[in-house]
Amino acid sequence: MPLSPNLRMMQESIEEYARGYGLDMFDIVYEVMGTFGINEFAAYGGFPTRYPHWRFGMSYDQLAKGTRYGAQKIYEMVINNDPCYAYLLSTNTMMDHKLVMAHVCAHCDFFKNNFYFAHTNRRMIDEIANHAARIRGYVDRFGAEKVETFIDRVLSLENMLDLNVIFAGDDKMLDAARPLSEEEEAAMGPVKPYKIAAPAYLDRFMNPPELVEEDRKDREKKRQELRKRFPREPIRDILWFLLYYAPLDSWQKDIISIVREEAYYFAPQGMTKIMNEGWAAYWHSRLMTEKIMDDADVVGFADRHASVVRANRAQLNPYRLGMMLFRDIAERWDKGKFGREWEDCDNMQERNSWDKKVGKGQEKIFDVRRVHNDVTFVDEFLTKEFVQDNMLFGYDYDKAKGTYTISTREFDEIKQKLLGSLVNNGNPYIQIQDANFENRSELLLVHQHYGTDLQADHARATLVNLYHLWGRPTALVTKIENKGMLLRFDGTDHHADETDYDQWIGKKS
Repeated sequence: MPLSPNLRMMQESIEEYARGYGLDMFDIVYEVMGTFGINEFAAYGGFPTRYPHWRFGMSYDQLAKGTRYGAQKIYEMVINNDPCYAYLLSTNTMMDHKLVMAHVCAHCDFFKNNFYFAHTNRRMIDEIANHAARIRGYVDRFGAEKVETFIDRVLSLENMLDLNVIFAGDDKMLDAARPLSEEEEAAMGPVKPYKIAAPAYLDRFMNPPELVEEDRKDREKKRQELRKRFPREPIRDILWFLLYYAPLDSWQKDIISIVREEAYYFAPQGMTKIMNEGWAAYWHSRLMTEKIMDDADVVGFADRHASVVRANRAQLNPYRLGMMLFRDIAERWDKGKFGREWEDCDNMQERNSWDKKVGKGQEKIFDVRRVHNDVTFVDEFLTKEFVQDNMLFGYDYDKAKGTYTISTREFDEIKQKLLGSLVNNGNPYIQIQDANFENRSELLLVHQHYGTDLQADHARATLVNLYHLWGRPTALVTKIENKGMLLRFDGTDHHADETDYDQWIGKKS
């Protein structure tokens, strides 16, 4: 349902205020929808024309139950597109509509100007409709069960992406997969053993000939392995590798390309969740309090805003952390709390009263919005003072007490724990290391273990899916309870053997 005349006037007014503050948005197209309609759109990730799959129905069922029992309510959705599409809930109050429109303006500005969205498809609504038409065609030709089972297998790998591909394209993987050329082999030159620099009279003792020759042979062996290895370098974009090298039919490869394209479209949203939601909360707060709301909106806005940015021990609230960081950055750059002079000041009284009246806060937050993602945003701007002033703690779940308890108050631990949850969109680092493992065309993956074990049942299920896509046995090297493990599925049974984990990690190109 299109906007009413009152809502249309409200939209024009709010967008004028937003542009007056410097927000630069795509055109915004609003649709007003009922609760069930907005739940349905949300289940499809905001794209109602998406391809048919049971997981969207499951998402809708969860959303519908959450709405029915009062556990959740979707106030708005906004889609990264040009123009941006946004959906308003028909049961919202006028105050809610004002807040949502201000919120949407900031999201659209972020989509348009943040570097990590620069390579996304700005006509994705049309592209997703095209994807759905192709998949429905395959359903008609091959049957719903066959197509849906294949999609299930591909979706189990959709988070195993190489986020650098967003900027570098597929050239990086193509180079990693191809064999060494004759020119590259020639350029490597003869194998030179490692020798310790020593005077001539000590050389024989510092570099025993038998050890030097053994080292030369070892290096030659590694050179030969490099020549035969496929891929030459580890590849993290597993869907790309299957698309090019798995023995699949053309319709199956097309489905992989569809799932992969949509995964990369949504990836920047995972990379900037804190910034994007924080930016929207920051600006809806400023626009509402400085320009938009009237006296009758004050109580309703305070209640709604507080519910959006409330603290939660069980999980990170990206609206709250992002908004508070943007406010802190604006204040610091307005007062000149940056640079060598500020860093060198160790007088707490002077630091507390510091105000050089630089007035660069707004300029700085727009610059931050443009170039950062969540990892760099938190790494650069989450300071010890910020953590102390906002009483941020690290929490862990206490099974004995059945609740979350404070696990640390130390700044370095809090920051590292937060960064660890954000790197690679919170997904494990898993890469294809060998597509001819043990010279049997088996697929070997290696999990770069950074302190968190994989869920064993998920790992086994993924190996099964990979087996059906690759057509040969699959294996995964990981750590379980600090022990190196080689998990393998041969098409019938699962196997698990202890292995030297460091040996596999050391197999660099």
